[in-house]
Amino acid sequence: MGKLLFQGHGSIRIITDNEVVIYIDPYGGEGYDLPADIILVTHQHGDHNQIQKPLRKDTCVIIQNQDAVQDGSYKNFDIHGVHIQAVSAYNSNHDRKQSVGYILSFDGLKIYAAGDTSTTEEMKAYSALGIDYALLPIDGIYNMGPIEAAACAELIGAKQAIPIHMTPKALFDEQKAEQFTAKNKLIVRAGEEIVL
Repeated sequence: MGKLLFQGHGSIRIITDNEVVIYIDPYGGEGYDLPADIILVTHQHGDHNQIQKPLRKDTCVIIQNQDAVQDGSYKNFDIHGVHIQAVSAYNSNHDRKQSVGYILSFDGLKIYAAGDTSTTEEMKAYSALGIDYALLPIDGIYNMGPIEAAACAELIGAKQAIPIHMTPKALFDEQKAEQFTAKNKLIVRAGEEIVL
C-alpha cells in the first residue's frame, strides 16, 4: 500500500506501491531521508522550493513550476509509473504564470496537491476526475482561508480533503485545522503518515 507523510506546512512525501518516492514542495518537517525519485515544486517561494533537502536517486526527476507551465500551457509528465498533470494555482499573492498545482495518478489513485492558491475556475472540472485526496492550503493570509477551502473541497468532490499550509511558517495549527469544516475532511498532523 502507498503512503502519504504530511511533513508539515506545505510539504508532502508520497511512497507508491512500487516504492517510488515523491516529494512535493520540500521545506518543512522531517522525513527527507528516503532518496527521491520525483521532486515537485509548485512555485518559487522559499517555503516550497528547498529541493536540496531530500536525498535523491541518480535517476531523480525534478519538476518545478517553470517546467510545468509554459506560455500558459500546463504540461503532463509520466515518470516512474506516475502520471503528473500540472494544473492552475493562483490568487492575489501567486501569479498564475508562476504557480501550479499537480494531480498525481498512480496505483489507481488520484491526489490533487493544490499548491498555494485560492478558488480557481478550473476546480469546477475536478469533480469529474474522481480525486481520492485533495491537499488544500487554508492559511487565509497567502491563500484561501478554511471556509473558502471547505467550499473548494465541496467543489472538487475528493473522497478526502486534507488541510495543509495553515500558517505562514508553522508546520501545523490545530485550531486552524478545526476551522476547516469540509464534510470529507481528513486531519493529518505534521509528522503523521497515512496509508493510501
